[in-house]
Amino acid sequence: MASPGTRADDEDLGVEEALALVRENPRRPHEDPGPSHGGPSPDQGDPVPSRGGPSPAHGDPGRSRGGPEPSRGNAGPSHGDPGPSQRASGPAHRGPEPAHHGADPSHGTPGSSPGAQGQAGADPARATSSGPHGAARSPEPSGTHHRATPWPDARAAAERAARSAARAARREPVSVPLDQALGLTLAAPLTALTDLPSFDTSAMDGWAVAGPGPWAVRDEGVLAGHAQPAPLTDGGAARIATGARIPPDTTAVLRTEHGRTDDRGRLHPVREVVHGQDIRPRGQECRGGDQLLPLGTLATPPVLGLAAAAGYDTLTAVPRPRVDVLVLGDELLTAGLPHDGLIRDALGPLLPPWLRALGAEVGTVRRIGDDAGALERAVTTSEADLVVTTGGTAAGPVDHVHPILNRIGAELLVDGVKVRPGHPMLLARLKTDQHLVGLPGNPLAAVSGLITLAEPLLRTLAARPAPERYAMPLRDAVHGHPHDTRLVPVVLRDEGAVPLHYNGPAMLRGIAAADALAVVRPGGTRSGQEAELLDLPWATAGIGVCFT
Repeated sequence: MASPGTRADDEDLGVEEALALVRENPRRPHEDPGPSHGGPSPDQGDPVPSRGGPSPAHGDPGRSRGGPEPSRGNAGPSHGDPGPSQRASGPAHRGPEPAHHGADPSHGTPGSSPGAQGQAGADPARATSSGPHGAARSPEPSGTHHRATPWPDARAAAERAARSAARAARREPVSVPLDQALGLTLAAPLTALTDLPSFDTSAMDGWAVAGPGPWAVRDEGVLAGHAQPAPLTDGGAARIATGARIPPDTTAVLRTEHGRTDDRGRLHPVREVVHGQDIRPRGQECRGGDQLLPLGTLATPPVLGLAAAAGYDTLTAVPRPRVDVLVLGDELLTAGLPHDGLIRDALGPLLPPWLRALGAEVGTVRRIGDDAGALERAVTTSEADLVVTTGGTAAGPVDHVHPILNRIGAELLVDGVKVRPGHPMLLARLKTDQHLVGLPGNPLAAVSGLITLAEPLLRTLAARPAPERYAMPLRDAVHGHPHDTRLVPVVLRDEGAVPLHYNGPAMLRGIAAADALAVVRPGGTRSGQEAELLDLPWATAGIGVCFT
C-alpha cells in the first residue's frame, strides 16, 4: 500500500518487509536509488479513490480526465487563498519563505503536465551521491544552482531513506507493556495463550437451569470471579450473573426477563427454553494457539484489549523511531506576548505531540537560537534516528543548517521541494542510520515539511501501514502555484472539502480548524473538482490521536 503520491517505483516498503528488517537486521550495502525516471511519475497512473464515489476526476485530483487542465486565469478567487495581504500578516516563526534557488527550466508553463515536471525534476538521491553504493558526498554550497524536488518524489525519497536506515540500524523488536504499546506495530503474530472464554460462562444475568422446567431454585447464587460452582441436578436452578462460570450439568441460562417465580418459589419460563441458550462455551472465540492477529497489525485500543484477554502482559513490537527537535531562532519567546521584534515560538509546542502522533518517541526538545556552534554540536551528538530542525534552511545571514551539513559531510537527499508552503525544506542523511529533516521556520510551512518528509520517514521506520489514498471534490476553486503543489487546509462537509482562509506560510489559524490538507496541483482546481486529501492525525479519530 503506497502513501499518497509516493509510488515512483516498485520499491514501496510493505509492512512484512519492514518487520523483516527489524527481525533479521540484514547488513546490506548502502542504497538509495532515488526517484524513478524510467516510468510514469507518481502523479500519473496511480488513481486516488474518492470517498464520495466515482466521478470524472477520479484518480486525478488536479485535473478532470475529460477536460482541459484549469488555467490560472479562470480558476476564480480561492476561498482558501487569503491573498497577498493575508499571507504577509500574522505571526511568523521566521522570515518570509524564499523563492526557488534559481530558475528551473523544467517548470514549463502553468498548463504543463505535473507528470512531466516530475520526470524533469532532479533526482534528490543521485544528485548528491557519488561512487559505488551511493557513497555520501557533501551537499552543494549554499547558493549553488539546483532544482527542487517534486512533492511526490520528495515523499518517496523519505520512504527510501527510512528503508536504508532500517537496514543499517539493526533495530531489534522490543517487548512493551500493554499500557505503553498504543500505536506500535506488532513484530510478531498475536497468538492466543488460552481458550477464550477459558471456561463456560453465562452470557446474561438470570438463572442457570438443568432439564425442563419448572425448576427449584437453590439458595446460593453464582457470581463472576468465583471458583467452580456445585453441579445442578435435573430440575434445579441457580441465580447466575453475567460472566460467571456455568455450573456443571447446566442445560441453559434463562434470562431474568424470561422467567417468573410462583408462590412456592418455583421458577417458570415465560417463553421456550432452547438447550445451550445464553451460554458462552469454552473456546467460542478462540482456542489456545490460534492466531488472533498477524504481525504488522497496529496496536489500537481494541488490539490491546484483545491481547489482555488472551493472556498477554506485554507485546513484541517494532520500536518507536527516536526524534530530537532543535528549535532555531533568536527571535523566539517561550512565554508572554510578542514584543520588541520578538515573537512566540509556535513550533516548540506543535512539533513534539505531532511527532508522537506519527509514532515517534520524542527525546530532546532544545531551543538553539541562531548559534551555529550550538546547532552543530546538537546535531553531531544526537543519537536519535531523526533530527528535526526548525528554520535556518534558506540562505539568510543566520541560516546555518546548510553550512553545518556541508561541514559535517552530510548527504543531501532532498534540498527544496516544489510545494507551497514549505519550499525550503530539506532531508539529509547524517549517518547510514540517522537523518535530519530541516523544516522551514514559518509555522504552516513547517507543517508542510513535517507531512512531506518526516511523516513518510517515521511511518516507514515504525512499520506502520500507509494511509489509504482518497480524494474529494473541493467546494470552492483554489488558485494553484504555477509550478508547485499547494497544500491547503480544508474542513470536510457533506458538500465536499471546504478550503479554509488563513493558509499563508506563517499562519496556523487555518490548520488549527482543519480536518485535512488538500493536495492542489500546479494550475489550481476548479469548484467541484476532486483533490487528494491528507488526513490530519487527530481528525481521523484513529490511532493518530495518541499524542503521549
